[in-house]
Amino acid sequence: MSLSEETGVRTASASARTARTVAGELLGRTLGDLPDATGDRPRWTIGGAGPVGIDTGDERAAQAACGVMQVHGRATGAPAPLAVDYVSTVTGVLAAQGVTAALLARAHGRPPLRTATSLAQGALLTVTQYLAAATATDDDAPPPGSGTGLATLVTADAARVEIETLDPMAWAGFWRRLGVEPRTAGRGWLPFQSRFGTAVCPLPPELRAALLTHPLEAVRRAGAEHGVSVVEVTEATTAPALAPWTVEPGSLAPLPHPAPAAPHGDAPPLSGVRIVESARRVQGPMAGHVLRMLGAEVVRVEPPGGDPQRQLPPVAGGCSVRFSALNHGKSVVEADLTTRRGRDAVGELVSRADVFLHNWAPGKARDLRLDADALHALNPRLVYASASGFGTALGPLPPIGTDYLAQVHGGLAAALRPEGEAPAPSLMTVTDVLGGLVLAQAVLAGLLARERTRRGCRVRSSLLSAAALVPRPDRRTALSPLDHPLPTADGLLYLGAEARTRPGDVARTVGAAGAGSVGERLRGRPTEAWLADLRAAGLPSVAVRTDLAALAADPAFARAVLPPDEHLPYARPATPWTFTEDASR
Repeated sequence: MSLSEETGVRTASASARTARTVAGELLGRTLGDLPDATGDRPRWTIGGAGPVGIDTGDERAAQAACGVMQVHGRATGAPAPLAVDYVSTVTGVLAAQGVTAALLARAHGRPPLRTATSLAQGALLTVTQYLAAATATDDDAPPPGSGTGLATLVTADAARVEIETLDPMAWAGFWRRLGVEPRTAGRGWLPFQSRFGTAVCPLPPELRAALLTHPLEAVRRAGAEHGVSVVEVTEATTAPALAPWTVEPGSLAPLPHPAPAAPHGDAPPLSGVRIVESARRVQGPMAGHVLRMLGAEVVRVEPPGGDPQRQLPPVAGGCSVRFSALNHGKSVVEADLTTRRGRDAVGELVSRADVFLHNWAPGKARDLRLDADALHALNPRLVYASASGFGTALGPLPPIGTDYLAQVHGGLAAALRPEGEAPAPSLMTVTDVLGGLVLAQAVLAGLLARERTRRGCRVRSSLLSAAALVPRPDRRTALSPLDHPLPTADGLLYLGAEARTRPGDVARTVGAAGAGSVGERLRGRPTEAWLADLRAAGLPSVAVRTDLAALAADPAFARAVLPPDEHLPYARPATPWTFTEDASR
């Protein structure tokens, strides 16, 4: 790695090393043979807690303090750790984005920039939509999905399966084929679809019982008959051997096109970059969201009447807060892409843009005549970015490309749950969020490549390629009792990385006879009292966030979370990078 990498005071942890490794890998792929063309090389820092006022910022402490454990554990009834370095991976991608954005700003005449991010900021970004939902006042009734429950089902021959469909008619036909009465199947549709936003799936017990009467092959046949994907969830943790993204140079010679204006002063590094986004759900909008936070102008293309997801509960101020959390600050153009007029409208936008970004289903771009070749004919300098569920990794007929199936095929469904716990995807949208971040980095890589070639390119990424980026051991991780949230008199406490490696010292600090009785001892006093004792003993730990709604009001998060205001009636993470001019260059 040719870039200048620094380490903050609290980054001498395995988590920070993982984040730096991920960032280095992505930057190596981004730069290729470009370093000599990028000017001064930026300094970059990955911190632990960053601007968040907590005592420690290792992977699991960040998960605990910032709400990741709370969201992941909803389906099973209590906060629980992800057993992989997910937050560290997200933070590594953020670091790579900050560096690449700084390089682009430098290429456009800005002085050298120094950039920083942290594990805590990465963790907060992953719960963006859940934080918005928890802190908004719903205009209507409470959203569906209260309760607990995973979506993973078990067949008569003990196979664990994940099913997926976005079509209510396919859902009804699948369950009818398995002998379920239509009204009962209908009661399961709303919690099944809502799980993407609620992270729980309280299916009617009759559906789970029905699966238990059919072997796996019969369930697969029912899925095939009705267009429902059925994927077996196994113990395999292996990551597929996939590059996080690919870049293909455009074939046409560039036409005259002014470069973005150079940012000045405190303008964010992508100021002057224009992006046209036609994307739904999480993966594509998340990419546009982080590129907007880096300073790009993002124009969304939505169908006439607006994206239907604008009405998903909870709704505040007339718009779904989950939708708004990833799409505020973007301008909107409505166009029917199935018509010549709608396609011409997109063509006009693209002719003046730097990036076109979409996560359409495979083949849709070609059918709409809005594929890379068509749009490069209008703008040879365009970075054409497309995202999918699986790319070509699973052949010409892949399953439905959603988060949970990508977790299964990417080995995360087993890896993110500890040894002894049945494998199942997290209902937190871990690959959707990470996939959006990887797509954004692919766009930045395309923009940087354009600085050298002066012509456009095509970049591709997928949920599966993002899942492959998460490091994981060959075997599932074994967790001790002290690796889980520990009850106190008024909440939950999570031991920091240092404390978890020194169970004897923890026992002595809390007055327990041994490590095995630490949990019992902690129940006798409030969380803050124990945190003070552990801090004094050199064993920094954190309170487990059990209520996302209270996070925005917590003084420890004042610099990292923006509270609701008159413009956006929900809390949201602040921009996860800092950029400062590097006076030493």
